[in-house]
Formats: sequence, structure tokens, C-alpha cells
Amino acid sequence: MENTVFKHTPLYRFLEYCNDELTEKSILDCGAGGQMPVLSLFNRHGYKTFGIDFDPKQVEKANDYGLDNNQILNINFGDMTCLPYEDHSFNFVYSYNSIFHMKKDQIKVAINEMKRVLKTNGMMFVNFLSVDDFRCGEGPHLGDNQYEQMDDEPVIHSYFDYDEAESYFEDMTFVIKERRIIERMYEGDRIKQGFIDYILRK
Repeated sequence: MENTVFKHTPLYRFLEYCNDELTEKSILDCGAGGQMPVLSLFNRHGYKTFGIDFDPKQVEKANDYGLDNNQILNINFGDMTCLPYEDHSFNFVYSYNSIFHMKKDQIKVAINEMKRVLKTNGMMFVNFLSVDDFRCGEGPHLGDNQYEQMDDEPVIHSYFDYDEAESYFEDMTFVIKERRIIERMYEGDRIKQGFIDYILRK
């Protein structure tokens, strides 16, 4: 487990920023489920970890992974639009490849919840799908670059222009923003994935 490399490169950058902070290491992952939860990386670096996920099966998989690796990840069933935590509970909060699986009005609520549970001077990481992504425009259109698209089942994907999410963070201090466009092979085709990543301070 010590040599495990997670396929979430932007979170290694966030971890580096978090490690530079001289503060208690408590962190919340919004969208923490799955068979290889990246929250394990933060736990390995000494963080007191917490997570929520809307899918009970993914919660179970994530906690099983933690137990298999002698970690208590504290991942529970929950909704990021109504976080079950007190105000100012965490030094760090993030949502990676999760928050864009809802409509934009819900995304705004979820970000406000993440800010609510973040301590003053704490840091947040969140990423969005960008309109550069190859799937933008596919599936039933729900308006405003929001689409219902098939993964294993129908899932909402919301796509953002480069500066569209800025209004969510007007009450935060900017740390870093990155537009990522990744071209790779997928099932024999060359595809383009687009993301916009933010690190911000409360």
C-alpha cells in the first residue's frame, strides 16, 4: 500500500499545498466512494480523514479498501448538498470528479456546503468538467450545458466555460486555477477530456 499510486494527479498537488499548512490535518472528501478511494492517500500522510458518498455500495467498497490497508477512512453515506457536519469542522475539503454529476443549481448549493464546513483559512479543492470535453453535447440536453449521459446508468454531467464557476468563489481567496485538456486513447478512439481545477482559501 505504501507504493500505491492513485490515478488522481491533481490531488497530489492539493496534498502538497495542504502539507505546507501548519495546522491540524483534518480533511473531508465529498464523493469519497469507490474501490480505490483517494482519501487513503491523505490518511497515509497523517490526515484525519472523513468522506461522504451518495451511493451506499461505493461507501462500502471504500471502507473495505481502508480496512484492508489498516486505515479508518470514516466514509459514510451522505449528500454533498446537505453535509452532516458542523460549521468550521475541517481544515481541508475537496471534491474530485464528483460535483459535476449534478445540475448547476445543486452544484452551487454543494459548494456553499463545502465552504460552510471549512474552517477559516482552510483550503478547498474542486474540479469541474469543461466544455472542451469530448462528451459535451451528447445525450438529452437539460439546458446550460447540462446533459443526461450514460455511464453504467444515466448520470447528469454539467460542463463549464473557463470562467463560469468564478461566481461560486467570490468570498474566497484564489490560490490556483488550471485548465486541463487530456487527449488519450479510449476503446480504440482518441478522445479529449476537459477539466477546470481550483484550489481556494476561505
